[in-house]
Amino acid sequence: MIKDNQKVFNRLMVIVDAAIMAASFMLAYFFKFYILNNGPGVGVLPAADYFRLLFVIVPIYMLLYYFCSIYAPKRTVRLRFEVYGIVKANTIGIMTLIIVLYLIVREINYSRSVIAFFYFFNVFFTSGFRFFLRKSLRTIRRQGYNLKHMLLVGYSRAAEEYIDRLLDNPQWGYVACGILDNHIPAGTLYRGVKVLGSLGNLEIILPENKLDEVAITLPLKDYDYLESIVGVCEKSGVHTKFIPDYNGLIPSRPYTEDLQGLPVINIRYVPLTNTGNKIIKRTVDVAGSLFGLIVTSPIMLAAAILVKATSRGPVIFKQERVGLHNKPFYMYKFRSMEQQPPGEEKKAWTVRNDPRVTPVGKFLRRTSLDELPQLFNILKGDMSLVGPRPERPGWVEKFREEIPRYMVRHQVRPGLTGWAQVNGLRGDTSIRKRIEYDLHYIENWTLGFDIKIIFMTFFTGFINKNAY
Repeated sequence: MIKDNQKVFNRLMVIVDAAIMAASFMLAYFFKFYILNNGPGVGVLPAADYFRLLFVIVPIYMLLYYFCSIYAPKRTVRLRFEVYGIVKANTIGIMTLIIVLYLIVREINYSRSVIAFFYFFNVFFTSGFRFFLRKSLRTIRRQGYNLKHMLLVGYSRAAEEYIDRLLDNPQWGYVACGILDNHIPAGTLYRGVKVLGSLGNLEIILPENKLDEVAITLPLKDYDYLESIVGVCEKSGVHTKFIPDYNGLIPSRPYTEDLQGLPVINIRYVPLTNTGNKIIKRTVDVAGSLFGLIVTSPIMLAAAILVKATSRGPVIFKQERVGLHNKPFYMYKFRSMEQQPPGEEKKAWTVRNDPRVTPVGKFLRRTSLDELPQLFNILKGDMSLVGPRPERPGWVEKFREEIPRYMVRHQVRPGLTGWAQVNGLRGDTSIRKRIEYDLHYIENWTLGFDIKIIFMTFFTGFINKNAY
């Protein structure tokens, strides 16, 4: 059995990281002046002046490593996220060093090449060490060492899913020793993990087995036992974690927050409910729509002339759609169909070879140029550059009853383009699949994600086989 030695391990990691940092800086100095050049030369600061910087660099970088979660437990964190944290900390650190050294203190005699080499060497060697460490730990764990032995209390969907993840990721080093449950007979197996007995056996098993962890995976119907089980686990001193059995009720990624000591579980994480994120996105929308209107004004003028010259009716077609917080608004498009009696266009979606579409309208739809007037919707605040595409009120009422979580898409502004659209889900395609992509966007929004979708729109979103 192992003990929780994460603190000792982290202290060793700090020492190793500091040593790698110092070695990287010294290597950068010698690489610059003794490999690329034939010595420091006249007017170059002595090595001692460079190495004295380490007394400033190392403590600052250690703090940055801590705040970038470099020393968080690594069992369930993928290497790419750890490397990202290393790159992030080093990038912030090197920018801070450059600002302080060259702009504030104005020590312009320090070689910029040395600073640059130090950045790349430190990222490379620190990441390389983490890779080597992970490989070594995996080898050790495969041989049966450095494992955490766990007991699951309660047989539920959460228990099965937790066991699945542990068995599918042996590099985490967790071993499920058994399950306790009041409803499943002893001896029942799930992927090799046996039900050992009832919940009452917990007080007997804990003192005897000296388990490293207990995972409480009770089904919802047994939550009355939760308080007593936590009490028994706390009394034994074993590390305890709670895995709620709510995946059937909350099929998304929830998050918790602390409300003056009261834990609150939010059913769905929507980044755009954050005021700062909303301000950032709205600022980008206003700037982007203004830029788009200026750049596309010649195209819009030509499209307006073609629409007016080739068919009777208004140039701009407006249609009621449902937007943010279920509020209706009128969305603008270049008219691409023959003018219809009021209400006729609400009866069905446009399908392939739809006779209502004009020749000019077919081109506008195929190239998505008919959507350009929605830049005015974005400027007004009805829409965003990126988001779920808005739908008509009638279809919203229909889909809200037929498709689970459909109305979640109205927690953000609808978009001119979206994650579903750049993945080919537009026109007469699966509405359920579109909702999956919309929900993924809503729950994983970042400014970088928006930029990615806008970039993809230029290659996959404008001209699409499903746009007709």
